[in-house]
Amino acid sequence: MAGEGRPFTLDALKWDAWVETVDVDRATPEQLAVLEESLPTAKTSPYYLALVHDVTALRERSRLYNAIMYATRGLDRRDREIAALAVSHVNGCVYCASVHARRFAQLAKDAGPARALLDAGPGADLGTARRRAVADFAVRLTREPNQPLDLAGLRTDAGLDDTEILDLVHVVAVFAWANRLMLTLGEPRSPRSTTEEHPA
Repeated sequence: MAGEGRPFTLDALKWDAWVETVDVDRATPEQLAVLEESLPTAKTSPYYLALVHDVTALRERSRLYNAIMYATRGLDRRDREIAALAVSHVNGCVYCASVHARRFAQLAKDAGPARALLDAGPGADLGTARRRAVADFAVRLTREPNQPLDLAGLRTDAGLDDTEILDLVHVVAVFAWANRLMLTLGEPRSPRSTTEEHPA
């Protein structure tokens, strides 16, 4: 299974970088500025401190990610989170899966679907036809990005309009990128307790 033997979990995880991170005390004004723009906890996040070597790329990455995941219009935030979770599970990104499982649980006020997906994979019972259609689409696009997209299920089973479908495609695409950054630049670890939030 993906995830290099690490179990998928709803618990909060930390992440350790395999590459050199920027020392905040020695950061340039430009590096400090983009960290402050990106996330309130970016200055203490090993992930952000690894990415801030390239200020321009991190600034654009953060703007794109925030526009896709936190847009106030279009696809429901819960759908975005269940899609991010499904993609992260397929790609074996234990860290991202953990964070987005928790975010879905917070938004839906129900951890059951997220826990089921973590434990049994994207084929798990997710409770509603809408979640099933969203997860199935996310999984198929992740596994077979070169195949024609079947949008009928999203329209009939999930009731998504074209703008929401485009939002969903953006979520799947950005997590193809986010997961690979996380998996390539470091690894998750399981502290006894942590309040660290997801960087991506």
